[in-house]
Amino acid sequence: MYAGRGELESALAEIEELAAHPRVRAIGETGLDFYRTHGDGLVHQRHSFRRHIDIAKRLDLTLQIHDRDAHDDVVQVLREEGAPERVVFHCFSGDEELARICNLNGWYMSFAGTMTFKNAANLRDALAIADPELVLVETDSPFLTPHPYRGRPNASYMVPYTVRSMAEVTGTELSTLCSQLAQNTVATYGSWD
Repeated sequence: MYAGRGELESALAEIEELAAHPRVRAIGETGLDFYRTHGDGLVHQRHSFRRHIDIAKRLDLTLQIHDRDAHDDVVQVLREEGAPERVVFHCFSGDEELARICNLNGWYMSFAGTMTFKNAANLRDALAIADPELVLVETDSPFLTPHPYRGRPNASYMVPYTVRSMAEVTGTELSTLCSQLAQNTVATYGSWD
């Protein structure tokens, strides 16, 4: 939108200014989305993503990544630019290969209700090999509602359905997983204390 009007640089400058506020914990969602974007839109996405990485590194903020149909390209840009200290793959949509890359690089994988879907074996396989210290959970409200409420609007109160499914996939006691998720969340975004 801003790029088409020639306002991308001023928008990025405003993001950096707003991100300097002490309550801000992350830059994003940012990343690459190849599902609906083509042509010049991809050029602007890549430029913005690179700038967001730079802002996150300079301000020591977590980078919250949106990655849709672009796993290899997202990883390539992160490697080329040098990833910030904390990187989160929001609504992790990868497979075991991407989970291994995340494990190797210390990048967080945040699982949403999609991992409970019958056709999401790739997400469950990725979760099964994910380093427990790199796993997060999210709602992505109002979308990606977990089973058995798929199709309804999502909200925070649905997180337990996703977490129970995550515990089953990983073979972890529910209370242990909840403690780990809480620790990971603080490690990723800091404490509000």
